[in-house]
Amino acid sequence: MLIKYFNRGFNFSQDGPGNRLVYHLQGCNLKCPWCANPEGIAVDGSLMADGNADGKFCKNNAVTDGYPDRSVCKNCDKTCTEIPASGIKLSCKTQTVDEAVDYISNCRPMFFSGGGVTFTGGEPSFQFDALKSLLEKLKAKGINTAVESNATHPRFCELFGLIDYLIFDCKHYNSEKHKEICGLPLSVITQNIKSASHLREQLLVRIPLIGGFNASRLDAEGFAKLSTQICTDSCSFEFLRYHEFGKDKYKKCGLPYTMGKEAYVEPETVKYFENIFEKHSLKTIHT
Repeated sequence: MLIKYFNRGFNFSQDGPGNRLVYHLQGCNLKCPWCANPEGIAVDGSLMADGNADGKFCKNNAVTDGYPDRSVCKNCDKTCTEIPASGIKLSCKTQTVDEAVDYISNCRPMFFSGGGVTFTGGEPSFQFDALKSLLEKLKAKGINTAVESNATHPRFCELFGLIDYLIFDCKHYNSEKHKEICGLPLSVITQNIKSASHLREQLLVRIPLIGGFNASRLDAEGFAKLSTQICTDSCSFEFLRYHEFGKDKYKKCGLPYTMGKEAYVEPETVKYFENIFEKHSLKTIHT
């Protein structure tokens, strides 16, 4: 069984406790316009260039100013990525599950302060069977595991017992607005959050605050109301301010970046959301 990923590296405490090896798995079923990892959305990977792509190696003439032109580059065989001189690479890399387990196991000396391995994305459950196999093998080896997910997979509860530290994203409390902007309704997401909150001793729900989408005072009350309905005391919450860390990747992928300055939120907004949650006896944290 194969596992597809587009990045891996170490991070401390932001993707679970301790020092962690973070695998970014390829493919996502949402279309959030603020995504920090656009190269991780397409299931088979995205073509990328750093402004030095050579159009003569593209049989479809889909290179403009050194970058892929996605209005032209559609459904190609990606042979350009096999030519180093083309300046074009494919974001996706592939390993067998056993190769990934061996690599992770060899990193164990770096898992200090309660660390381990974290699977994020893209969306890790997009490769559900491979992820489940990975988690089973790592649990058998006693390696601490964490998963950060958008909570959209209907079988996600099968993974609860294999995950030491679980992070779910919740991007809106209104199902219609979530579907309009992100691509799917909330029904499975809220059910997974509710199930995890009731069946596990730990769940972190992360809420990205995006100006013009979900960061008003009314939104704070909406999130708090939903959370009190579906979450238990095992659940904690973290608010993340919008950032542009992934903006340059859109250009490298030949994709438009549609977010504007209005998406930014002030630190005071985060504090307001935290205060509202605390008034509803909901626990907030910072990682």
